[in-house]
Amino acid sequence: MSEEPEDQPLPLVAHLTELRDRLLRALLAVLIVFIGLFPFANEIYSFVSEPLRALLPAGATMIATDVASPFLTPFKLTLVAAVFIAIPYVLYQAWSFIAPGMYRHEKRLAIPLLASSVALFYAGAAFAYYVVFPLVFGFFTSVGPEDIAMMTDINSYLNFVLKLFFAFGLAFEIPIAVVIMIWAGITTPDDLTRKRPYVIVGCFVFGMLLTPPDVISQALLAVPMWLLFELGIVFGRIIMRRKAASADPADPK
Repeated sequence: MSEEPEDQPLPLVAHLTELRDRLLRALLAVLIVFIGLFPFANEIYSFVSEPLRALLPAGATMIATDVASPFLTPFKLTLVAAVFIAIPYVLYQAWSFIAPGMYRHEKRLAIPLLASSVALFYAGAAFAYYVVFPLVFGFFTSVGPEDIAMMTDINSYLNFVLKLFFAFGLAFEIPIAVVIMIWAGITTPDDLTRKRPYVIVGCFVFGMLLTPPDVISQALLAVPMWLLFELGIVFGRIIMRRKAASADPADPK
């Protein structure tokens, strides 16, 4: 007898109603976090901009070239930070919506993958802030002409760092993508190992496309992507062994 989903299917209207409720709860969570963070919007921006401000020459400051930038830029950053903080709850709502239609063995794999994806995204953003930003900004502030005063626009800076935050956050999801492809039977660890040279080249190409046009930030994205790809292969082999063991009739339960 084939394994059935644990919950009975609901009518379409009930599914749509539940989807609406889950979306409203996710949006409400983001709104609550945003309201709590907004009084500290300027402090949040100061924290995010510290890697650059610490490297500016003496007397140099960041500037606002638009009239509304001193308000809108911290506002936008606070909204992004609210989404960033509320991601676990938002994903929980998504999980609660799709979980009833999943098999028990799918849930056993999906739960750790979901938790790992959140942790890896946070790890990628932290890596960008604490490792990449000081190196990249140190490079940018040291190569300019001596007679040019560096005064970065606060909105341009925010757009720049948000791009890096999301690039590194998504790049750190590579092990999850590799594990899912192996578990779904799309590929195997041995196939991925044979394609390693192409993957390494692809990592540097994506590093070139997703980061500013300097070698430092490209390498700092490409090398972790390759290492995370290797980590995904390791976990993929573990999953393959467990699947083989569970499919073996002689394997004791």
